[in-house]
Amino acid sequence: MPHAELAPLIDVVQRNCDLADARHAREKSMCTYLLDMREHFRWAAQLPLGTAPDRAQLSAWIARREQSWELLPTADAPFAPLPLGAGVDPFDDDAANGYLAEHGCVYGAGIGLFGAPLFFLAERASEQTRDGARVIVTEREWARGMTAPPAVSRGRTVIVRLDALRRWLWTRVEAGSRRAGDNAFSAALRAYAAADAAAGVERMARGETETLILHELGELHAGVLLGEDWESMIIDSPRRTEVVLRALRDLLADCLVTLPQLLARDAHASLLFWYATFDGLRRQLAPELAEPFRAEPDRIDRAALADAARTGASRWLERASGLQAAWQRGGSAALAQAADALCPRQ
Repeated sequence: MPHAELAPLIDVVQRNCDLADARHAREKSMCTYLLDMREHFRWAAQLPLGTAPDRAQLSAWIARREQSWELLPTADAPFAPLPLGAGVDPFDDDAANGYLAEHGCVYGAGIGLFGAPLFFLAERASEQTRDGARVIVTEREWARGMTAPPAVSRGRTVIVRLDALRRWLWTRVEAGSRRAGDNAFSAALRAYAAADAAAGVERMARGETETLILHELGELHAGVLLGEDWESMIIDSPRRTEVVLRALRDLLADCLVTLPQLLARDAHASLLFWYATFDGLRRQLAPELAEPFRAEPDRIDRAALADAARTGASRWLERASGLQAAWQRGGSAALAQAADALCPRQ
């Protein structure tokens, strides 16, 4: 348990998380909303990983959460300052972590998809310096919102949220169990050769922490190449364009760092994991990265994948430059038109 003096901080961070959820949670599709609320309930109720929630209890909890959101300010009221020192701005995670270092806790704050604020407070598991970046891995989370990305980066700091990663992996295990036949995620899980799903998820979470770190380091590298305009473009973009921009940056990050590093290490399980999570607009934009896995998910044509990553590194930087030129020329409207031309709506 955290130190007792941190209880007021936990309360404030959780309230800020709840306020962010009240403003943004229902912007999701109904399917995504319900799945995220289901997982958030499991976290809040401290259910063992993989435990299916009681449907009646889950429904009642969602109803209570939605009612509580109605009592929170829905306009642009400020998020509460953190009760550290004389008070810390809730987005000043560097200042907050300066106070928290002695307590073994990590505070995270930032802006996620579609401008939704993200906050969390977690137990620190490890810290190291990689490629000039501060890399932190956290364990149990004391406060969090409905959306809990397993890895985040801000400035030169990368954080992998191991608790969130485990929970996300369990959702994939559950989804796979409802589908007939095999799939790429099952192949990745088999590569960890565990006796049961629980042991497999734990091994995968530990092993794929490194893959997430590599991706975030790749995003930092990509950010240097893309320049400061890229974040301004994201802020200035309509929703669909923002998703395309984020997918393009993900592709550039993986082609620059993640895939070359995994290939150099012959990290078979992690390559399968990467393939199992390669979906959505990223796969629509870069189907050639899936080709080396296509014939049989347990087999990988490493030479073909290395070639595709090498080609992709220059291709996606070039495509990004084209989008930036469109934005500089004609603003968000021209950017949206260029993004639609690059990734047509399906």
